[in-house]
Amino acid sequence: MARAMENEQIAHATRAGVRHGLAGTFELAPTIQTVAAEEYISPVRFERERAGLFRRIPLLMSASAELRNAGDYKTLVMAGVPVLLVRGSDGVVRGFINGCAHRGASVATLASGNARRFTCPYHGWTYGEKGDLLAVASAHDFGAIDRHKHGLKALPVVERAGLIFGILDAKSRLDIDVFLANFDKMLQAFNFQDWHFFGSKAFSGPNWKLAFDGYLDYYHLPVLHKNTFGRGGVSLGNRALYHSWGPHQRLVPPDRAANALGHLPEAEWSDRYALIGVWAIFPGVAIASFDGGGRGVMISQVLPGDHVGQSTTRLTYLMEKPPSAEQQQAAIEQFDFLETVVLTEDYATGLGQQRALAAGALEHVMFGQNESGAPRFHAWVDRILETDDANLTALFTLKS
Repeated sequence: MARAMENEQIAHATRAGVRHGLAGTFELAPTIQTVAAEEYISPVRFERERAGLFRRIPLLMSASAELRNAGDYKTLVMAGVPVLLVRGSDGVVRGFINGCAHRGASVATLASGNARRFTCPYHGWTYGEKGDLLAVASAHDFGAIDRHKHGLKALPVVERAGLIFGILDAKSRLDIDVFLANFDKMLQAFNFQDWHFFGSKAFSGPNWKLAFDGYLDYYHLPVLHKNTFGRGGVSLGNRALYHSWGPHQRLVPPDRAANALGHLPEAEWSDRYALIGVWAIFPGVAIASFDGGGRGVMISQVLPGDHVGQSTTRLTYLMEKPPSAEQQQAAIEQFDFLETVVLTEDYATGLGQQRALAAGALEHVMFGQNESGAPRFHAWVDRILETDDANLTALFTLKS
């Protein structure tokens, strides 16, 4: 039996997908649901989400494959917070606020690299891979300070299922494993820790929730993507089965599951097809499988931008194996194609939605009975914003 089928929850979801696909059925939410248009366009709401959501709960910060070797580091800005990730010589990935304890200048200024020490380019203070302050430039002139109390500010970080999660609040006591709600156990079936980092891209889009809504349904596929994903006469289904683990979700297309696996005994099911669909890590990550020069996944992460009408999306492409010389070009073309689809179809549409909502065209956005993923996502956003820090861990222990 393939690796993915060793996980009973994935096997259960796959059986459901095959069963519904063969029967031509799927599950519907009880009613049509709505979200107030104001939640997409209000600057007050936006700032509340940046502070009360993105700076309080774990975020995906990197794939393990991006920090493969000791000394590998990566810098990024998430919800306005500068972050430095470093894999230490002990193999552990650590996260810090990328700001010198002296005056806050970034101690690492490149997007990525390999280093065991980080020297602030402003005044020359030097830090080690564990964030400890190793040296103060001209220390005899500066004055006496306790170096042990002036290291880089550490962030809570864990590495699970070949992915690195962290919290932007250095004082947070939220248990990241509780937040993951066993979703990382599902993602472990991919075996991402052994995959190859192919590349990443970043660009702007509409409000982060407008952008992410699109990752949570298949309803739009045969319409919006008919000339891209549907080119060459490819039939695109618009139905999805939804499975949830806490705030995290997986969308499974029953027709694809049935077409790929319905004629085979379960013992012969391939993990490649058992893992199809979209794996959505709350609050803004979507993982989807593709074939371009070999098996790969695109990890799309949507983050709030500088204002309510803007988001930033980072696309990361991982491949199960490093592509050969012959596969390299096909992988490049696949990644470029996916970027084009997101920008010219999904986000172009989202920007149009943004303009209409800002103009007062709608009081509410609707989600049909066939689009239950987005209302569940919005409900979790509200739930977290309404929960104080003391009760945050308990919130993620509840059934979704």
